[in-house]
Amino acid sequence: MVSTQEAAAAVPSTSPAVNLLWTGGWDSTFRLLQLLLLQHRRVQPVYLIDPGRRSTAVEIGTMQMIRERLRREPAATADLLLPTRLGKVAELRPDAELAQAFQTVRTTRFMGSQYDWLARYCKQNNLDRIELCIHRDDKAHPVLEPFVREVAEVAEVMVTFDGRHAGTPEHALFRYFVYPLFHLSKKDMAEQARAQGWTEIMCMTWFCHEPRGGRRPCGVCNPCMYTIEEGLGWRLPLRSWLAYCNRRALVAATRQAHRVAGWLNLDWR
Repeated sequence: MVSTQEAAAAVPSTSPAVNLLWTGGWDSTFRLLQLLLLQHRRVQPVYLIDPGRRSTAVEIGTMQMIRERLRREPAATADLLLPTRLGKVAELRPDAELAQAFQTVRTTRFMGSQYDWLARYCKQNNLDRIELCIHRDDKAHPVLEPFVREVAEVAEVMVTFDGRHAGTPEHALFRYFVYPLFHLSKKDMAEQARAQGWTEIMCMTWFCHEPRGGRRPCGVCNPCMYTIEEGLGWRLPLRSWLAYCNRRALVAATRQAHRVAGWLNLDWR
């Protein structure tokens, strides 16, 4: 394991900026803090505007608040965090190869639709080695795990896609990225953030895709449920927790009704 001091000293000051997909969320913000405050690297944030996501304005506002908070950090000099590079999902061209790869992979494992348009964005903008913060409990983790390898780099060991799997649908989708948080869980990040004194900043991050009343998490979208189920349920207020519990109860009751209908050979509609 490379120490904080060794990592900072090992990275040349003239090294290129790290391209990081940053959403203002827990995982990508944790990585941002590692790069800025531990490795003292320049960071080029990349954010894609998805017209179907109601949380876009909240996410952009969250990133701006975090930027302003980082100005108080002595290690985060003004030129380390570059202006965010914005892309628009609606402007991406269709790509038959990537669409087929995505559908093929999704027949065996659930993955969010973002992995299709993230790959298209990288391909159409000639981006490579962009940091994507898939973590240990991420739904995409088991999809990727058989196809990645660890590579020793100057400041750390990085998880990358293994070129021996070129030609697979997984390679088509995930070859553009590297995975700095692949072996960490959200709780691991919380513990490391606490040790580094980053908890205040991490609590500024956002996760809900369907915010209520401005900045209240809905409790029922996938990111809200994942936040609870991955050990960070303390981030949701009581009202959001109640919505989550109601959603889980409804899902469980519906599944039980289907099972009973099957036992009784009923036509469930």
